[in-house]
Amino acid sequence: MKHPPASPPARFSSPAVVSGGLLRMFGLGVLIIGDSGVGKSESSIELVARGHKFVSDDVVEVRRLADGRILGRAPILSRYFMELRGLGIINIRYIFGVKSILLESTIDLVVRLKKWSPKKEYDRLGLRFPEDHQILGVRIPQLNIPVAPGRNIATLIEVGCVNQVLQKKGHRAQQQLIRRLDRAMAAQEGRLP
Repeated sequence: MKHPPASPPARFSSPAVVSGGLLRMFGLGVLIIGDSGVGKSESSIELVARGHKFVSDDVVEVRRLADGRILGRAPILSRYFMELRGLGIINIRYIFGVKSILLESTIDLVVRLKKWSPKKEYDRLGLRFPEDHQILGVRIPQLNIPVAPGRNIATLIEVGCVNQVLQKKGHRAQQQLIRRLDRAMAAQEGRLP
């Protein structure tokens, strides 16, 4: 009895949907999430204006690839579109050009925007970064950015992305500062009578 040929392994799992915007920045797929009205789209449009790639706004279809990575893309109906309070619906492709968009990207970092609370204590040293966010059972590093008037959220997202790239390469500013402080303290102790 002849068996039918084995089907090739699936490229990815069934799709799911997550709320947020997806951009490609510094070689990372960055999913920006947060409560409604916190500034996700406003931050995203500023990042696209700075030359980063737009994938999706508000809703991202996600799939788990065979290698365990998460791939995100815009639903077909909303592809290239973004909603901005006060402006309405805009077409990123028409405003910024074809080079400003990607059809899909892996998701390598999640940025959660949270409204600033004076009662909450925030990590100022980066010792607890990254936190993890789960999508389809895959853990993805998450950066939490408090949002308050006067804070340049787009710049903070860019710095967070570059810092994530550097950390993957073994460059951790927190550890560098601690080593520098340890050396300074050891030198001071050596000088004491």
